[in-house]
Amino acid sequence: MPLRHRFVRRFAQLQAGLVLYGVSMAMFIGAGLGLDPWDVFHQGLSERTGLRFGWVVIVVGAAVLALWLPLRQRPGLGTVSNVIVIGLAVEGALAVIPAPGPTWARIAMMIAAVTLNGVATGSYIGARLGPGPRDGLMTGLAARYPRLSLRLVRTAIEVTVLASGWLLGGSVGVGTVAYALAIGPLTQAFLPMFSVRYRLPDAASDLPDPDPPARPAAVHP
Repeated sequence: MPLRHRFVRRFAQLQAGLVLYGVSMAMFIGAGLGLDPWDVFHQGLSERTGLRFGWVVIVVGAAVLALWLPLRQRPGLGTVSNVIVIGLAVEGALAVIPAPGPTWARIAMMIAAVTLNGVATGSYIGARLGPGPRDGLMTGLAARYPRLSLRLVRTAIEVTVLASGWLLGGSVGVGTVAYALAIGPLTQAFLPMFSVRYRLPDAASDLPDPDPPARPAAVHP
């Protein structure tokens, strides 16, 4: 899809999706019932280094993006935005989202966070302006080592960051399991709503991009 095709709409959708993703991360943290694998890692690093959570997200995103170089992956506008916007959004949201007290309120916040994360993921992927650094690392490794399936690469990375984050003090709990089970179906449900359609030359009607995005991995973007 050409970059200029419906660029204003796609750029706005991308930024909105990334901001909502950051807000959903802050809601997960506020619920205190466990985080997704990458955020367990981010939280563990934050606990150990004393850096604020949002800044850890940005630093880790930049480090993962650097790993693209030997894999010959090409970042897009969405990739760079992903590194910066999500970290700033989660940091801002953490400052205003109150921590719920009763257990029922924490569960409600966790469910809302998972749902919002699915909406956000569908939005930023549907804009078609480049994958997140973590998704790009997975697809790059799978392309570089064809004998390894994308599922195997994704699982290996998720288990590694989850275990590392837990050892560093990150929060693992029912929210971690809920995210793993729900984010795939939710993203699959919301992605068609946000996917930008592309009119091929001489086409009679709007058609989806002939090179549709791969099914997103259930991890941090």
